[in-house]
Amino acid sequence: MCFELDSLPPVPAISGAAVSHDDLVLEERDGNRFGAYLATPDEPSGIGVVILPDARGLYHFYEELALRLAERGHTAIAIDYFGRTAGVAKRDDDFPYREHTARTTPEGIHGDDQNITAEQNAAFEQALTDAGVEYELVVYEGAPHSFFDRNQAEFAEASDDAWSRVLAFLEHAR
Repeated sequence: MCFELDSLPPVPAISGAAVSHDDLVLEERDGNRFGAYLATPDEPSGIGVVILPDARGLYHFYEELALRLAERGHTAIAIDYFGRTAGVAKRDDDFPYREHTARTTPEGIHGDDQNITAEQNAAFEQALTDAGVEYELVVYEGAPHSFFDRNQAEFAEASDDAWSRVLAFLEHAR
C-alpha cells in the first residue's frame, strides 16, 4: 500500500474556488468500462492533467488531488485501473486492491509503476541528456515512496516543493 487510508494530498484547498466535479464511467474501444473522476474549473487554463493512481485504484486521495488542480485552473481527471476486474463502483476502505492488482496486466492498463530506484532515475536522466531534452530531475533525499501526503508532516517541505514544481511545470506548458 502506498499510503494510509486517511491520506490526503498536502495541498491546501482554495476557499471559494469555482470548481465542478463528476464521477464518470468511460468506455474503451473494446467495450470495457472503467470509473473516472473529473474536476473542472469554471475558468480553465487550457491545461489538462491525467492522474494515474497507485495500486489502490481510484481512491479519495486522487479525487482530492484532482480538485486541488482544478482549483488552480487545470482540468484534471483521475482514472480507475480496475474496470476489467472490479467494475465501476466506488472504492472504499475495504476494497481488496491486492486481488485486483494481481489480475491487472500491463496490456490491460498500459501503466506499470514499480518503486523507482536511483539506478532507474540515472538511466532516465542519461536518456534525456542523450536525446537533448530539456528537463529537471528532483530527488528528495530521505523522502519515502508516496511522501506526498498531508499526514506525513516530516516531509511537508518536500511536499510543498514538489507541488510548487508541478504548478510551475503546468504554467510553463501553457
